Amino acid sequence: MTHFLTGNVIYSFLLVLAGISVSCTGNSVKESGHSKNELPNIVLIFTDDQGYGDLGVFGAQGYQTPHLDQMAREGTQFTNFHVANAVCSASRASILTGCYSNRLGIFGALSHQSEHGLNPNEETIAEIVKPLGYATALFGKWHLGHKDPFLPTRQGFDEFFGLPYSNDMWPYHPERPDFYPPLPLYENVTIIDTLEDQSLLTTWYTEKAVDFIERKKEQPFFLYLAHSMPHVPLFVSDKFKGKSENGLYGDVIMEIDWSVGEVIKALRQNGLEENTLVIFTSDNGPWLSYGTHAGSTGGLKEGKGTSWEGGIRVPTLMKWPGKIPAGKVQDQAAMSIDLLPSIAHVTGATLPEKPIDGKNIWPLIVQEEGAKSPQEAYYIYYNRNELQAMIMGKWKLVFPHRYRSLPEGSTLPSDGSPIAYEMLSLEEMALYDLSEDREERNNVREQYPDVVKEMMALGDLAREDMGDALQGMPGKNLRSAGELSEKGD
Repeated sequence: MTHFLTGNVIYSFLLVLAGISVSCTGNSVKESGHSKNELPNIVLIFTDDQGYGDLGVFGAQGYQTPHLDQMAREGTQFTNFHVANAVCSASRASILTGCYSNRLGIFGALSHQSEHGLNPNEETIAEIVKPLGYATALFGKWHLGHKDPFLPTRQGFDEFFGLPYSNDMWPYHPERPDFYPPLPLYENVTIIDTLEDQSLLTTWYTEKAVDFIERKKEQPFFLYLAHSMPHVPLFVSDKFKGKSENGLYGDVIMEIDWSVGEVIKALRQNGLEENTLVIFTSDNGPWLSYGTHAGSTGGLKEGKGTSWEGGIRVPTLMKWPGKIPAGKVQDQAAMSIDLLPSIAHVTGATLPEKPIDGKNIWPLIVQEEGAKSPQEAYYIYYNRNELQAMIMGKWKLVFPHRYRSLPEGSTLPSDGSPIAYEMLSLEEMALYDLSEDREERNNVREQYPDVVKEMMALGDLAREDMGDALQGMPGKNLRSAGELSEKGD
């Protein structure tokens, strides 16, 4: 039996590779002698700006998502799953590292001018599973630094094919056409093309993913399929153009659904489906200012770029035959930061050396009787380290802050160009019972003073730990993003 030292405590476990819980903290140990192909494969599918209401099982209208709906029938639908930050780079930093992005110094959406990225000293999901013999690949959008020291192949990925940042960061941006250079398409660390058209991106990513599965079927693998769509500008291949009743946006979602189907089919045809955890989710809610080129919040308040539910609650499905219950719904609160420690748990990977914020939610994922979230609370940061909201169980406390919203009565565009947001101010703290009011309409702060008091105390701990620009607090345990050296490395 293998032994290892974590802190001052020696853990000794026999890992049952069927995914049975062996550690409450997310740490587990692979028994020596197991062959590599007995370890579970991990497929993480991460879409861009896909709204909570943009899957059939989440209420989509005007188009069909049969493969995702089938995934829900064969797995579990998570109706209360959140991202830690409602914007691209920050959300991606959180899901890959298990940390709040503001702890890591990653804010907003990095651009072609950014001289920083995810610090190479941080450990990603790819880096924690590689020592176990996993093949790792990212096909799609990275957005955690486009300079060489910060590219995916420097962060644990054996292979990378895709875009270094968002697909609207190109010369055809509707508001800033002279700001961005040609959009680079990368293979590993090399720019192999610049794109004038993006209609084959979803197809290319899917083909790369299927090929990777076929090539690596004899060893465990971690496949991170990070679609550029449905982030604007919207593009779709000819095979789905005009197929939906909901215009171009519906076409794009139908093609993403097809992509999921192709990945699951490849797993099945290669005899891997029974030993693969597949996770599908989105990086944040829809970019509402783009009108018909944006998705649906499913009735949630606001969208991308806000800490309201429409910005941070995302459609999430998980599937692993025989391990994750089929046809079930999980409505307890969970967050993207919890995926890394949960993956560490089922693979036997050692958690990152640096402290992380996520916790193992495997008991929630498999719906063990009586399982509850191991998190006291989740913290929602936005802008430059503003603690704007927090979630504790069914409760959400929103702190006074400014946020963007569509002007009341505005006409939404249909041509792929955005309208301007207006800035609104939440003047007083608000408490919502998300189990009954996920639309955040009824402030019950006055009715539940003890809940407010408890959450405010936890919020103060978060401010001391990670800071809060709204309160002028810097935080004691922040880490820096990766910066280019003075030599330009």
